[in-house]
Amino acid sequence: MNIVVLDGFAANPGDLSWGKLQALGDCTIYDRTERELVVERAKEADIALTNKSILLRAELEQLPNLKYIGVIATGYNVVDLEAAGERGIVVTNVPDYCADAVVEMAFAHILNLTKRVAEHGQGVAAGKWSKAEDFCYWDFPVVELAGKVMGIVGYGRIGKKVAKVAQLFGMRVLVNTRTVPAEPIEAVEFVDIETVFADSDIVSLHCPLTDTNKGFVSTRLLGLMKPSAFLINTGRGPLVDEKALADALNSGQIAGAGLDVLSTEPPSQGNPLLGAKNCFITPHIAWATQAARQRLLDVAVDNVKAFLAGKPRNVVNEAVRR
Repeated sequence: MNIVVLDGFAANPGDLSWGKLQALGDCTIYDRTERELVVERAKEADIALTNKSILLRAELEQLPNLKYIGVIATGYNVVDLEAAGERGIVVTNVPDYCADAVVEMAFAHILNLTKRVAEHGQGVAAGKWSKAEDFCYWDFPVVELAGKVMGIVGYGRIGKKVAKVAQLFGMRVLVNTRTVPAEPIEAVEFVDIETVFADSDIVSLHCPLTDTNKGFVSTRLLGLMKPSAFLINTGRGPLVDEKALADALNSGQIAGAGLDVLSTEPPSQGNPLLGAKNCFITPHIAWATQAARQRLLDVAVDNVKAFLAGKPRNVVNEAVRR
């Protein structure tokens, strides 16, 4: 079996091993592959693994040997599923490998916004505490989570874990989700999207990106939020109208935002959120703990093994050989 990994660096920059995958066939691993090189590098491949390298119809039509695409991620919008299915190519993904890591990042942003740990630490290092007239000082309001309202959009694996952690902090939890559970969930209130944005002190996004919800965090919804409220996005960047959010932050419509994702990554210097007031952005690293990346590779390899055994798992398309 001829195996190619088109862009392996993000998942494994060198601190993990590709050995289990290499044991399955003739394996070539590229750190990164620009789109114009995809066909050249995958032209002999039976199996291709990709994280963000694009495999759309134009590429797939030039890859007659390809039988399997393994997406080394949960999201699989980098592959044209319909075109792959028409050619009998099985496409798989890796679900639920980083849920705990994403929940931790969501609360890292929440605690950063409510406690301003880094900025107060920097102030101490700069000598501000040494010069203080009192035994303590604070440059920003220090907010307590207990008693506050956590609004969660999306109630999948990650959303459920965020709800549980919020409850441990003593927060009331509001959830908006496409499918409301048939049975009541203790201490979780299911409400419409307007109520989530209007009543919450913190709104955290954990829903998948679809054709219908792109940019749904709009001027209208942001206008419903409390001036003291925070927005957290560790899900998908395009869920948010970035110009609307920047305007809301700069005008004081909301108090702050913590983002691990943007609509275009890496962002252009013209992205309005890069200079927005009280906007804290991390470079899409919620998923990137070593433990989560090891799980990612393990499941990606297991997916390949299952395909080779004739029992594919985590399949995200219908593949019918023409």
